[in-house]
Amino acid sequence: MAHSHHHQIVVVGAGAAGTSVAASLLRQNPQPDVAIIEPNDIHYYQPAFTLVGGGAYALSKAARPQAQTLPEKARWVRASVESIQPDSNALTLSDGRVLGYDVLVVAPGLKLNWNAVEGLRETLGRNGVCSNYDPSLAEYTWKCIQEFSGGKALFTQPPAPIKCAGAPQKIAYLAADHFNKKGLGNACELKFYAAAGALFSVPDFVPPLTQVAKRHNIGLLMNHNLIAIDGDKKEALFRFTNSQGEITDVKETFDLLHVTPPQCAPDFLQGSPLANDAGWVDVDQYTLQHVRFANVFSLGDASSLPTSKTAAAVRKQSPVAAANVLSFIKGEKLKAQYDGYTSCPVVTGYGKVMLAEFVYGGKVTPTLPLSPFKESRFYWQVKKRVLPPFYFDYMLKGKEGDIAHRPLN
Repeated sequence: MAHSHHHQIVVVGAGAAGTSVAASLLRQNPQPDVAIIEPNDIHYYQPAFTLVGGGAYALSKAARPQAQTLPEKARWVRASVESIQPDSNALTLSDGRVLGYDVLVVAPGLKLNWNAVEGLRETLGRNGVCSNYDPSLAEYTWKCIQEFSGGKALFTQPPAPIKCAGAPQKIAYLAADHFNKKGLGNACELKFYAAAGALFSVPDFVPPLTQVAKRHNIGLLMNHNLIAIDGDKKEALFRFTNSQGEITDVKETFDLLHVTPPQCAPDFLQGSPLANDAGWVDVDQYTLQHVRFANVFSLGDASSLPTSKTAAAVRKQSPVAAANVLSFIKGEKLKAQYDGYTSCPVVTGYGKVMLAEFVYGGKVTPTLPLSPFKESRFYWQVKKRVLPPFYFDYMLKGKEGDIAHRPLN
């Protein structure tokens, strides 16, 4: 296969994962020829979208030009990937170019599959149907919350995996808090519909979060998956699966509907030689190296790593990926390991956050000597004021250095 260009390291995606690992590679060794493939001109700090939807953060503060966030020494290839040919160490771009590589780092994020819910795309941004999962829609969420004067407000969560699995809850709690402050408590019927069988993936956090929902008078309906919306009629259709596996479709009216879209791997990965059966890049959960192609690594939302898809997880994955890529180039044994750490600052109301931190196996691992099961005003300040500049000025610069150098089993 003829290559238009060849680079020592090609990074697919310039989101949190791709940018931070490229920056880390270049900080540790400025010699590598690193190219980053990314079609978008704007880089968003996505964890702020919930606060934007809740009226507590400006969208403009969560966005920066892509050119300002990329490492200066990296070559920016402004295109998207059409397909990957790992057997020939090449990938094809949407404009027809073919790039060759010595090492490939796959970090394109995931796909928001709006079309998986019938009628959703047609009514997004109107009829009270909103979502914080797209920057162009987050401000409409706040508009819907502000204009809500009573009635039914529904919040949905699709089947896993999704990015930031706590986000669907966060906006429900913020909306409930806002409605209560407006004196709408008795005029509201709030419901949280989740496709999963539990409110949170780590069992230890289910009881305290259930109490938060109860305090906000939010009805919890597990095993309910949103499958269709009629925006003009303001009706939502959910598919309920009971404990015996029996399926029933349930229709619900609404005045406000916040939708978390189903999510999947990008199209170019699904069915590719790099993907597992679910479409995610099939990597070792500790070294982040592909299980079949030794010169391919992956991290972030597109990877098969069995942990939550969050920026906090990427922060710990990035230095591991960078260290192991450099070790691979040198012909050395891969020593850096990722332990599955992730965190989810679950906003439980204005000024309150419950910080869920855990590693593989759902083991709770709080960083600070504060109870992870209690709401904290301190963590609200951290989420709103500390983490955004930390993300742009530290994490994206590849400055995370606490790599877990544990011997491989």
